[in-house]
This record gives sequence, structure tokens and C-alpha cells, in this order.
Amino acid sequence: MTIPNIISFARLATIPFIVLAIMRENWMTGLVLFALAGLSDGIDGFIARYFGQDSELGAYLDPLADKTLSVAVYSAFTLIGLTPVWLLVLIVARDVAIVVGAGALALRGKASDIRVLPVSKVNTAVLILLAAWLLAANAFEWSIPSVNRGLIGLVLVLTAVSAADYTRLIFRSFGAGAARHQEQSDGSK
Repeated sequence: MTIPNIISFARLATIPFIVLAIMRENWMTGLVLFALAGLSDGIDGFIARYFGQDSELGAYLDPLADKTLSVAVYSAFTLIGLTPVWLLVLIVARDVAIVVGAGALALRGKASDIRVLPVSKVNTAVLILLAAWLLAANAFEWSIPSVNRGLIGLVLVLTAVSAADYTRLIFRSFGAGAARHQEQSDGSK
């Protein structure tokens, strides 16, 4: 058990409280807890990299905490009518597709083909920005619908591009494996 793993577990533990704050429209509490969760994500990554505390558990736990937080927050936003249902469906469908594709690659011994794509990092940053904006806008009673629509549109585009890039990566990895298998079959004849 490393310090980054403890921090990731703590981030997972804050999720129900963030969701509860959103559901009760206790925006300031939700904003503060969400900010702390985001800060903890940066801190655990820093400690893992710079103090050599990365671990196999952490490689799974950190992204699990991030995805769980994102899905939980957007689920709460959707339940109270703050974001559209289609946005939640898009976010969840992309994450499920990536996990299924990565799992399929891992089962075929191609876990090394799985990597975080740059567009996915940007997509995650914009998802966090939108969530933080919605929490802050409600906490401070800001009403700028054009910002809401602009960020939701940006999330839509980036999520679609990210999903397409991961789909291409996964199918390319499967295709490369099929080509190598065919070459090996042809060479053994």
C-alpha cells in the first residue's frame, strides 16, 4: 500500500459526499469536495512519479477513481436536471467502450498497446472544467448559459473524437495481431 494508493482510496471515499452535496444542491460543499478530489489526483500522481511510489494497484486504482468520480458527478447533475441525459450516456458509453476494448487487448496479451491518448487527456480536463464550472456557477449564483452550452459542446466534440481515436487504436491493435498470426501461419506451411 503506497501513499498514492491511500490518496486514491480517499478520493473514492469522497465521491458519495460529493454526489450527496449535488443532490441536495449544497453547491459550495460540492465544489470544495470536488476541488479536493481534483487536487488529490494531482498529488497522488506527483508522489507516484517523483518518489517512485507507482504500483500495479495504483495503475488501476487511479483511473478507476477518476472515472468513478466523473460518472458519479455527471449522474448527479443529470438526475437534478443540470445536464442533459445524452451527455451522461455519451460519457459512460465512451468509458465503457474503452474499458471493454482495453480488457480485450489485455486478454490477448496486448496490454502494452493500451495507452492514454492526448485527446483523452484534454477531454478529461474539459470534463473536469465543466463539472467545476457547474458547481461554482451554482455556488456563486452565476448565470452564464453560453458558457454552459459552450463547455457542453466542447465535451461533446472531444468525447466523440476521443472515442473515435480509441476505437481506431483498439482495432489497429487487433488488426496487427491478426496480421502477425496470419504471417506465422503462412510461415509454418
